[in-house]
Amino acid sequence: MGFEQLAELKKQLAAKAKAERPVNPQPKAQARSKASAPRKQQENPVDPVVLTIGRLQRLFPKAFPKNPAPKLPLKIGIHKELLAKASEIKLEEAAITEAVKTWCRGTRYWASIVEGAPRIDLEGNPAGEVTARDAAQARALEARRKQPRKPKAETVTAPEPEPEPEPGNTQYPADPTA
Repeated sequence: MGFEQLAELKKQLAAKAKAERPVNPQPKAQARSKASAPRKQQENPVDPVVLTIGRLQRLFPKAFPKNPAPKLPLKIGIHKELLAKASEIKLEEAAITEAVKTWCRGTRYWASIVEGAPRIDLEGNPAGEVTARDAAQARALEARRKQPRKPKAETVTAPEPEPEPEPGNTQYPADPTA
């Protein structure tokens, strides 16, 4: 078989494959992703707080930078500012509160709280500085998290003794073999 014949065979196979395609042409990757999407959601549901933080990162990238960029100290009262914009950014107040709590609770955030570091607003503009008291509190929180947790003391209770049968009580026979 020569090259001309192979080229002609290739054209014929391509035409045949094109004719056999379904009427609704979807790329295989999209078809597979749609079929496996419900299964993925069931296996690993995404925490709503993570979704809210992701939205804040898209809306305010300077205030909520994505990893590996270091977190920055947020301005005092940024939570209230976000709550005021809740309807504008289409997030519920409870979701915003949980997201800000989670964002400010990690060691990456505490590491950014250093005395004299600038605090930033939602647009990334300086809005105050970290005080010595704030920095000390962040160091204390970080140190407390690094400490190994003490195992909870298990309370061992003595088993309650079984009640002694009263004479004449028919519930407890006097002779167990009877």
